[in-house]
Amino acid sequence: MDNRNNLLIFILALGVFGILNTELGVVGILPLIAEHFHVSISQAGLLVSLFALALAVAVAISGPILPLLFSVINRKKVMLLVLGGFVIGNIVSIFATNFTTLLIARVIPAFLHPVYISIALTVASTSVSKEEVRKAVSKVILGVSAGMVLGVPIATFIANQTSLKMAMIFFTVVNLIVFIATLLFVPSMPVTEKRSYGSQLSVLKKWVTWLAILAVVCLNAARNGVYSYFAVYLQNVTNVSAKTLTVMLVLFGAATIYGNMVAGKILSKTAMKSVVYYPFVFGALYLLLFFMGSFTGPMFIIVLVWGVLFALGTNGSQYWITSAAPEAPELANGLFLAFGNLGITIGTSVSGLFISGMGTQYVVFSGLLFLILSLGFILIRNYMYSPVKRAGQNF
Repeated sequence: MDNRNNLLIFILALGVFGILNTELGVVGILPLIAEHFHVSISQAGLLVSLFALALAVAVAISGPILPLLFSVINRKKVMLLVLGGFVIGNIVSIFATNFTTLLIARVIPAFLHPVYISIALTVASTSVSKEEVRKAVSKVILGVSAGMVLGVPIATFIANQTSLKMAMIFFTVVNLIVFIATLLFVPSMPVTEKRSYGSQLSVLKKWVTWLAILAVVCLNAARNGVYSYFAVYLQNVTNVSAKTLTVMLVLFGAATIYGNMVAGKILSKTAMKSVVYYPFVFGALYLLLFFMGSFTGPMFIIVLVWGVLFALGTNGSQYWITSAAPEAPELANGLFLAFGNLGITIGTSVSGLFISGMGTQYVVFSGLLFLILSLGFILIRNYMYSPVKRAGQNF
């Protein structure tokens, strides 16, 4: 990967970080927001919950549609449009005089969230050689992990050390830097081969696409369904203190960042085998979690491995869908976001049923159930669309 491509990938990753930072950074400063605008904590929490709701709607409905609609427009222009929307929303947040204005300024940009992520993943994969694709994509996904792990503590630190307004300015500056960097250093990316919307949507007529989608839904349900109750498990089963819980959350976050760093290398060498083996490896981890989850010492090691595998799963899921529909990359990445989010919703709901019916420790069985289902869809696709079965079929 030459220096020009490295700079491009860095800008894309920073852009993803900026967007995720805007989304999650307010979590740690909700008490300051409530105090500043004279609202309750529950009302301040709407900044997170309504953003998440808008994002869920955007991902579920417009996640595949908007990337498809923008797929015929110069990608640089689309990225600037989205980043500009976030910059404007952040600027409005800085000068908001009432809570309603702040709420609107945060919710509207959420609908543009999946557009940037989808295009960033597509640009990363199309700007490098075939051998470097997985490494480039993993670096962009690293921006997601960094935004999730670093956004809250950075914003909280700035707000506590200076003021709430300075934290809002931080969100703005990050997105503004990416906007300027994109404007100055990202080359124009006109769509040289304009595919009709119909030809791109035709990938939904292929069984290989739906087998990939079903596998990704189950993989995300398996990973996120259990992870959604991560803190609850550590408190109720491992019985850790609040301080130890914080340390484990930080370790998990650091492990996901490392997992993204190694994911590109692993998938570049053995992408297909990695996806096939993934349910087995993650299943072994869940069994270890079930039998050793009550012991604090082993849980530190389990949490580290869990974080690495969690990141590998994100990268593997993105590969599994986009490789099934290479002729429509923007749509494929939109499908990855939409159905990945659906998997999170299903997994969290089913895991909640396991907890309410059997107890917190048995949430692991929900993860194992979805891993088995994902393995079935992975193996069916592998069998039906192997090079031997379908010569020349794209994976």
